[in-house]
Amino acid sequence: QVHLVESGGGLVQAGGSLRLSCAASGSIPSIYTWHWYRQDPGKQRERELVASLADGGSTLDVDSVKGRFTISRDNAKNTVYLQMNSLKPEDTAVYYCKVIVAFGGPYWGQGTQVTVSS
Repeated sequence: QVHLVESGGGLVQAGGSLRLSCAASGSIPSIYTWHWYRQDPGKQRERELVASLADGGSTLDVDSVKGRFTISRDNAKNTVYLQMNSLKPEDTAVYYCKVIVAFGGPYWGQGTQVTVSS
């Protein structure tokens, strides 16, 4: 099993930055890919895939975040980050970390709230 804990969310003004962290514990070697999703309960029924990271590289899966968000990993800390710059009010959501593993899963974190004020 893998346990994920997100942190780094908060309230920021438009144009500001936040760095989200997703710290993993447990069966780390079984992790294939890491993902950040977001969900604004008032607007979306489903979580939206924002960014993905694997050994072969990373992708940003939402056009509106390209050029503003970056996903990265610190292997020594078993942590994945989502650096979010030039934040916009429409980025407001609960951000979730998810991992795909070799057996079982996927596993999700509890989410961290990001609120961007205009």
